[in-house]
Amino acid sequence: MDLDAAYERCAEITSREAKNFAYGIKLLPAAKRRAMCAVYAMARRIDDIGDGDLPAAEKLTALAQVRKDIGALQTAVDDAVLVALADATRQYDLPLDEFDLLIQGCEMDVNGVRYETFDDLVAYCRRVAGSVGKLSLSIFGTRYPESAGLRAEALGVALQVTNILRDVVEDRGMNRVYLPLEEARRFGCEPDLSGPPDAVAALIADQIPRVEQWFASGLELLPLLDRRSRACVAAMAGIYHRLLHLIERDPGAVLRGRLSLSTKEKLWVAARSLAGMKV
Repeated sequence: MDLDAAYERCAEITSREAKNFAYGIKLLPAAKRRAMCAVYAMARRIDDIGDGDLPAAEKLTALAQVRKDIGALQTAVDDAVLVALADATRQYDLPLDEFDLLIQGCEMDVNGVRYETFDDLVAYCRRVAGSVGKLSLSIFGTRYPESAGLRAEALGVALQVTNILRDVVEDRGMNRVYLPLEEARRFGCEPDLSGPPDAVAALIADQIPRVEQWFASGLELLPLLDRRSRACVAAMAGIYHRLLHLIERDPGAVLRGRLSLSTKEKLWVAARSLAGMKV
């Protein structure tokens, strides 16, 4: 497959599916933008298997095949995402083991794993989001890989828990519960978080200070990056951070409908991030 066509396919997937991340990715230089689209397209493929309609056994088989495909990445010839990802790996030395962590997280979803404590939830988030943070960091580049890696992982946790708070109802419809079970019991919530609404809202509100701590740690990544990479991360983090603030103002709103920022507000965040302004 033609390499440019492979990257273009990944860009199409990113533009269509990355409702929040795309705003940050567009701020990168062309080569880094292409590589990020390849990483996103593979992460999307893994997520789509986990969230799809196949029976659980078939999902696990499909995830196992993706694991094999990534293991044989440099021999890919006719799959756009694999071809682009192989080239991005050659350019940026991507830590492909991080994809295995992402696959492990999706396998946990398929197997219906639930989380007794917030620390258990963080371990899951490190797999499904911290992994993407570390893959992205390889593309961004940094002079401080060890400290930047920890902060990229922390930012991934912050973004993922924000997603979880926003998607309580949607996840419940898929028979998934991510919020800590011991805390749900303490607040008087049903095991599947179906109610009472005031109790679920209180449980959601109780998570926000901890998510803010993860954001604070993750945003320490920004000074460790070059200007364009810093703008990309600031835009993505800024969109999710503003979403968290919406939830904080009215935790019960997530039970009444899906919260999101408008396109205009996302563009505003991206523009301020590129200008180096606080969002």
